[in-house]
Amino acid sequence: MGLRERKKQRMYESVSETAIRLFLERGFDAVSVAEVAAAAEISKPTLFRYFPAKEDLVLHRIADHEREAARVVEAAPDVPPLHALRRHFLERLAAGDPITGLNDHPQVVAFHSLVYGTPSLVARMYRHLERSEAALAEALGGDLESRLAAGQVVAAQRILAEENFRRVAAGEPVDAVRPDAVAAAERAFGLLEEGLRRFATA
Repeated sequence: MGLRERKKQRMYESVSETAIRLFLERGFDAVSVAEVAAAAEISKPTLFRYFPAKEDLVLHRIADHEREAARVVEAAPDVPPLHALRRHFLERLAAGDPITGLNDHPQVVAFHSLVYGTPSLVARMYRHLERSEAALAEALGGDLESRLAAGQVVAAQRILAEENFRRVAAGEPVDAVRPDAVAAAERAFGLLEEGLRRFATA
């Protein structure tokens, strides 16, 4: 990554972190884009060059995950795609990756509460999921069956993560949730492999 790209990335991260801090303090709808720009010490037009929509200030944190499933499949060409995706999701659960919902760090819980508690953020998040689905479909082959499979995989991972977050946000210890989360993931991928045999065999 060149100097210009690194500088741009730092700008993304700095402005996003400033915005998220304000949103957590006062609520997403109570903070204007102009207030975020002022706090980040940039102009409003500059902010919109980096973040086309207010919601993107928050969802920038998950943007890097859009091609994650596709990258997993592409990195293991000799492994059945669903096996690679199952292994990756279980590894992320074991690591407590926030994207799996199995993380009780106060900042992570607050961030997820902000996203799931704000309708416009939920709606915008689905656009990210659509792009993730499209990337995975392309990695699987790009045909109709690949698109159907990608939709089911992305939906399964979303539902698993939401269930984990729901329990963690309700106060259950991560160590208590983890065995159920692993069992649910194994069950979900087992169902996917049973119904999507083309992507479960070498």
